[in-house]
Amino acid sequence: MIELKKDIVTDFRAASSREWLEANGTGCYASGTVSGANSRRYHGLLVAAINPPLGRAVLLAKLDETVVIDGERFELSANQYPGIVHPQGFKFLKSFRLDPFPVWTFDVGGIEIEKTIFMIYGKNATVASWSIKSRETSDKRAVSFELRPLVAFRDYHHLQRETGEYDASISIDNGSVSMRPLPDLPTLFLNSNATVVEETGHWYRNFEYAIEQERGFDFHEDLFQPCVLRFDLPNPATVVASTEITKTIDIKGLEKAEMKRRASLIAKAKTKDEFVRLLVLAADQFIVDRDAGKTVIAGYHWFSDWGRDTMIALPGLTLATNRPEIAKSILAEFSKHISDGMLPNRFPDVGEDPEYNTVDATLWFFEAVRAYLEKTDDRKFVRDVLYDKLVDIIDWHIRGTRHDIHVDTDGLLYAGEPGVQLTWMDAKIGDWVVTPRTGKPVEIQALWYNALKIIADLAAMFDDTTTLSAFSKMDEVAGDSFNGQFWNAEAECLYDVVDGDTKDASIRPNQIFAVSLQHSMLDTDRARKVVDKVEAELLTPFGLRSLAPSDPRYVPVYIGSPLERDSAYHQGTVWGWLIGPFVEAYRKTHPEVSNIERFVDGFKDHLNETMLGQVSEIFDADPPHNARGCAAQAWSVAEILRVITK
Repeated sequence: MIELKKDIVTDFRAASSREWLEANGTGCYASGTVSGANSRRYHGLLVAAINPPLGRAVLLAKLDETVVIDGERFELSANQYPGIVHPQGFKFLKSFRLDPFPVWTFDVGGIEIEKTIFMIYGKNATVASWSIKSRETSDKRAVSFELRPLVAFRDYHHLQRETGEYDASISIDNGSVSMRPLPDLPTLFLNSNATVVEETGHWYRNFEYAIEQERGFDFHEDLFQPCVLRFDLPNPATVVASTEITKTIDIKGLEKAEMKRRASLIAKAKTKDEFVRLLVLAADQFIVDRDAGKTVIAGYHWFSDWGRDTMIALPGLTLATNRPEIAKSILAEFSKHISDGMLPNRFPDVGEDPEYNTVDATLWFFEAVRAYLEKTDDRKFVRDVLYDKLVDIIDWHIRGTRHDIHVDTDGLLYAGEPGVQLTWMDAKIGDWVVTPRTGKPVEIQALWYNALKIIADLAAMFDDTTTLSAFSKMDEVAGDSFNGQFWNAEAECLYDVVDGDTKDASIRPNQIFAVSLQHSMLDTDRARKVVDKVEAELLTPFGLRSLAPSDPRYVPVYIGSPLERDSAYHQGTVWGWLIGPFVEAYRKTHPEVSNIERFVDGFKDHLNETMLGQVSEIFDADPPHNARGCAAQAWSVAEILRVITK
């Protein structure tokens, strides 16, 4: 449980900087801030996945809440408008907790009211309830409750403005209110135990979203208020916002079922460590359905499922949490989308065709398969479903595939062409690729060597002498070439990219993979020097910097316009997920050191900040290393889990 006390929840700035997230396993989610004021375009009580896990749309943005005690009105909501916060319901807050889902406790005139929000797993449905938690037995004041739904009906990347195209009509049928303001989005149903439903039809104008303003985007929105729901609060007030009509709703039963499901995840993980328990629940929020299989949402709020992120995150999200069946489903699902020896980089929000602009996602696929096999010894699945595809991938890379990805005469993997970003350092502004890294990036060679060793091990395991013979010695050639070309004797570390006679001596974290991966081509001495260099130049309490501070291109703070932020994305900005490979490499090269957990201690406090119970995507390069980017990132959570559960 995470709990915030009164000093935080009654401070608008502090409460608004802390977000909460509920996810339902299909790509649908609900999210907002502790204060109640939405600060992102991506916040909403029902952000439905129209084409699971994508096609997400903000249907119900929020519910404005009013308690009426003996005729006196108390507003429990909060909204940021130009120059004012109105109302200021956070002032009535006594506490907020994740237990395991969001719970607010208000103290209104001596009456404690508890509000709870959770999602129905597998459904585009959010449940919200309000009940009187405590009051004096002698208190006979009449208590009623009002809810004003505020709907957006828009793609979650965009913002809504008052429009005459809205169909303002609603339908009221036996406790269910339905509306469909725009025909290209599904009907929203509000199923409640309201005693009265009053049709209204007002626009609330100029909501301000502080984080969108900070990110240099449009930050004003209008929301439509179609009706008022009224309740007698001595009985709990409940609302289920859904894309499906539900006549009978057992709220308590649904709540117990979801609590039981989450408890089962903790039980499977077999841990009593509170930090790990929180991360196990965080990990579950990224695992979603794709067709008949599973995939991984790379980050909330705006990422879809990416091949690279999924394969990197798979061991931590599924194997470290003892859910290998999920790993198996993900591997099987992504194997269906291999094309010309490449795994998709991402599945777009709009459109069905995946994008194949990545050189490393496919190589991370090999490592994910290796980790799955190590955990499960499921040789039959790997042999029957994956092995031939892995062999075909190697073959495609040898003869060449998209974006000039091919094995060079030195046995190393070349990749890149103008205007295309192929590695994880993939920021692009218009036609400008910020870190093109064309040629032979260091981590790609480490991943290629690792993949060659893995395919050789599998060929031997499956008695495939033909494949073993065809690919024999390739790893030795690659290893020798790597050591000859990539060692920077002056800096005592590895070059970041080699392209012919051009060698990029930037001190970046990519070299850590030449040590951290299962199969390394470095000897003990060089491996330790790489780790020591990374520790000295790049290590922070929240991961590794993407560029050393001594570099003239170093950007200390990730803030400003999209141009400014994308320019800084891989030019110093700290990436949380990189703590995983660093810890792995440190373990290998410093076996005498036992206290590895100190490297992740900074994340323990972080779980109580930003997105509560989650780990952010990135952090400022300079102290105090403020969290930035996606407030919840799959590989950040996964890599911490992977290395601390070993």
